[in-house]
Amino acid sequence: MGLLFSLLRLDSRRFIKRKDSDAGEAGRVLEELRGSLYNELRTSEGAKRQQQRYCGPFVAMSFNFMVAVGIILGNKLVMGKVGFNYPIFLTLIHYASAWILLAFFKAFSLLPVSPPSKTTPFSSLFALGAVMAFASGLANTSLKHNSVGFYQMAKIAVTPTIVVAEFILFRKTISFSKVLALAVVSLGVAVATVTDLEFNFFGACVAVAWIFPSAINKILWSRLQQQGNWTALSLMWKTTPVTVFFLVVLMPWLDPPGVMSFKWDVNNASAILVSALLGFLLQWSGALALGATSATSHVVLGQFKTCVILLGGYLLFGSDPGFVSICGAVIALGGMTVYTSLSLKKSSDKATNLLPKENLASSKPKNEKDKEEQSIAEDKSSVV
Repeated sequence: MGLLFSLLRLDSRRFIKRKDSDAGEAGRVLEELRGSLYNELRTSEGAKRQQQRYCGPFVAMSFNFMVAVGIILGNKLVMGKVGFNYPIFLTLIHYASAWILLAFFKAFSLLPVSPPSKTTPFSSLFALGAVMAFASGLANTSLKHNSVGFYQMAKIAVTPTIVVAEFILFRKTISFSKVLALAVVSLGVAVATVTDLEFNFFGACVAVAWIFPSAINKILWSRLQQQGNWTALSLMWKTTPVTVFFLVVLMPWLDPPGVMSFKWDVNNASAILVSALLGFLLQWSGALALGATSATSHVVLGQFKTCVILLGGYLLFGSDPGFVSICGAVIALGGMTVYTSLSLKKSSDKATNLLPKENLASSKPKNEKDKEEQSIAEDKSSVV
């Protein structure tokens, strides 16, 4: 019996030791994985790879679409029920809150590393921050002074502006089939919103002035992320201070007086803070979408949002925008479908064209190795 007890005790010790060894091995693997992920985020190239891996075009554009619908409701609450009719100051609150959140991420080492300063000149970051202030501030001012229909009509003009600007600045062209699809989209949105064209002279001037900075803003956001190693959050961290500065400059010119006399109670302040949080998410999701797709695709997404809201109100809430508006929304959605399919086909063609080159590069060392083995075999046979 003593011998049996000793053998059982020895087996139990071996089992516990093996379990401890397995636990230690799993802990080491987990620690190595954590360390590699940390090192991956400590470089701008690694952070960009992580963003591309976990936030592809579908995820980024879906995220941006959901946040855009949410901020429409939030801004309606702030400017309607709360009565905060200061669009530039509201935009300033959005970007100032975003800056505070980014500083919080920076303090806790949660902000991705920016590329070296020599890779991107400061003039590019300064220009992006400036046009972002004009694009966001003038957009909210146009929405305040014009109807939603006229605002959407002005947004249609952003699409050809982007195409022309990218051709002039970077010699970038798009296919004739994509041009036709974009024309169908613009025509459909115009027909869908033609029944709501109320504007005044000042609002029309603001809408026209907003078109160019909006197009340049989307082009720069997309190009800096795709051509450099910038992530959305790191680019926001660098450009938001410039945006805040220009919004402060724009406030006295475009906002009505009396912002200090606004009733700042708990309910009103809470609604404005919720709008600010949604503004940060909108800026982040928009930057992710521009980095994953293109400036033109981001504009098409905005027009898709308009059509979905119009058709959703008709199907779910019984609103009656009119037969003409519904037909225009359906036409626009058809054009968007064609444009999306053409973009996906172009991406797949690029991948297919790159595949034979990669196979050729991978097969070349193997062929050279086979030649070496054959020559060695011939040498051996000659020796024999």
